[in-house]
Amino acid sequence: MLLVPIVLPLIGGILVFRQKTEKTRNRLTLGVMAITAAAVALVCLLPEQSLTLMDIQGSLQMGLRSDGLAKFFMVLTTVIWLPVGLYCLPYLRHVGHEQQFLGFYTMTLSALIGLALACNFVTLYMFFEMMSLITVPLVLHNGTPASRRAGLKYLGYSVFGAGMALAGYFFLSHFLTTQNFVGGGALNRGLAMAHTPLLLVVYVVMMVGFGAKAGMMPLQAWLPTAHPVAPAPASAVLSGIITKGGVLAMIRVTYYMFGPDFLRSSWAQWLLIALALCTVFIGSMLALRERQLKRRLAYSTISQVAYVLFGLLLLTPGGVEGALLQMVFHALAKDTLFLAAGAIILSTNTTQIDQLAGIGKRMPVTMWCVTLASLSLIGVPPMGGFVSKWNLLLAALDSGSPTAGYAGVGMLILSALLTAGYLLPIVTRGFFPGKDILVERKEVGWQMTVPMLALALAALVLGIFPMGLQDWVTGLLGQIF
Repeated sequence: MLLVPIVLPLIGGILVFRQKTEKTRNRLTLGVMAITAAAVALVCLLPEQSLTLMDIQGSLQMGLRSDGLAKFFMVLTTVIWLPVGLYCLPYLRHVGHEQQFLGFYTMTLSALIGLALACNFVTLYMFFEMMSLITVPLVLHNGTPASRRAGLKYLGYSVFGAGMALAGYFFLSHFLTTQNFVGGGALNRGLAMAHTPLLLVVYVVMMVGFGAKAGMMPLQAWLPTAHPVAPAPASAVLSGIITKGGVLAMIRVTYYMFGPDFLRSSWAQWLLIALALCTVFIGSMLALRERQLKRRLAYSTISQVAYVLFGLLLLTPGGVEGALLQMVFHALAKDTLFLAAGAIILSTNTTQIDQLAGIGKRMPVTMWCVTLASLSLIGVPPMGGFVSKWNLLLAALDSGSPTAGYAGVGMLILSALLTAGYLLPIVTRGFFPGKDILVERKEVGWQMTVPMLALALAALVLGIFPMGLQDWVTGLLGQIF
């Protein structure tokens, strides 16, 4: 059963490449994603399962396991993938090369599900690289010189970062009691304590490597390069889900390989917390001064995903809870914003924020989605972003380290103000442009507005009624720790 949600979109994506008619291609794409989502739901309802795929050499294996974290990431991925897939169909009629985009888009789902289900580092690394390679054509889609440069830059950062993580694993594997992921860590503590300085260096190298995909400094530069040239659906999933693939790998390394007890209060923890907080601040500042719409959203992603990393690096249950909630609400809000940006560009051929005066009168549904998503990213109640950021603030204060706690609280509050500074002017200028602005109302079609509206409303509803999601996340903490 674990192979079904991996193999199905992989084969489905190959079949999409072979479809010549638009109607058949669209039906196949949506059908494959819907059946994959059903298979994911079934895997999540069943008890935890394991499957060994192959033995490589010695104790190295490739295998799958549907633990709690895998189920959480799979559900988040499919919940985002379906509405963005629906949005793709009319959008690609205007952009072109539908067959190419939908084929790779469908196959990417396979890599993400495999990444979630990986039961050890070898399997995770394979699917991580597969995810990077398959998503490069999504960035390259337009075929312009700028998109080719962005695609190569994205690929270079991804491969270099994953290579750093793999190099770290070569050192780490000798100190593990088992090659499989184990909640609380798999280090042989007796052996590891004699080599603590080396292992802390290895940990930092692996985290910085996987942090490249998550947009963490110093390997974050691919994001503002890739997003402006990629199609809007590609930008949405790159920001909402692909960056979370890097976060997932960082969770596995921190909590399932090294273990929080080994890392807590070490220089490596403080260094990475400092990097995360610097990423929060610099991402927000760069977004504030950026005038190109999609590039501003890309800088925002750098900042907002760093919230997740800060929570994870606190190495406390409260920090992990806030980080997982932030993963969900950032994905919902940022996908909404990138889909809205694509609709605006498609309808008005406008890419600069200064040219968006009156866009709220021309595209009211789209701009209301932008408003809800912006309020969520800022952390205004009752939006979902408030729930995650509130949990992160509480976790920072309860972290046991006054320096890290107060620095984190101060930086998160400052970032919230900066987020309001770069998102709210888009909303106010769109809805209140002045008396001299006369525009014709022209929304994009329902296939593009419904996904935006669904994601924005999900952020609102889960913010008003977060109990079920919080209970699910709380239930994961026992497995992680």
